[in-house]
Amino acid sequence: MATAYLLFSPAPLSSSVQTHYSPLLSLENPCFLSLPRKPRTITPKRAVFAQAKRNSNSADPSDRLISAICYFYPFFDGIQYGKYVITQFTPIQALIQPLFPAIRAFKSFPFNGFLVFLTLYFVVVRNPNFSRYVRFNTMQAIVLDVLLIFPDLLERTFNPRDGLGLDLIMSLDSTVFLFLLVSLIYGSSSCALGQVPRLPIVAEAAEMQVP
Repeated sequence: MATAYLLFSPAPLSSSVQTHYSPLLSLENPCFLSLPRKPRTITPKRAVFAQAKRNSNSADPSDRLISAICYFYPFFDGIQYGKYVITQFTPIQALIQPLFPAIRAFKSFPFNGFLVFLTLYFVVVRNPNFSRYVRFNTMQAIVLDVLLIFPDLLERTFNPRDGLGLDLIMSLDSTVFLFLLVSLIYGSSSCALGQVPRLPIVAEAAEMQVP
């Protein structure tokens, strides 16, 4: 019991406790008192600028040119809807006459429209290297072309030869063609000026596809 008492009894307060002084912890060596710092990653200004440019709606001349050209795609693909308007109105025929060689080249191969669609969607819209301005305008042109499926289905379903049905189809075709023509003029001219064109119905669908 005496031995246990001596082993587990608390040391007297008067016991000599020596404080060891280490010169390494002195103020003369402050480097040992500081915590290790996390290395700072420096992002190049050029990369930051490129990322901001890709996510913005600003456009340089090359972006404007690419965006303006994209609006020719749905117009070329839906030129057949203007067969009534072009023959009846000479000014419209004179307006689009310079585009006839490009339209013939576009229509020369049946799958040109589908190939252009795949190229624009996967090479431009889904490519983050292009600015958002280019991707948004390209997506608007694609959505506009996809909407041409509906008048085409109506014509294939009914295909009237005369009477009221033919008049309705002529009115539908002329409306579709005029909308394509206005979209081409509005979209291309806005892109040439560096503005963001927003087509009715089309713009909302394009926004959902472009992050």
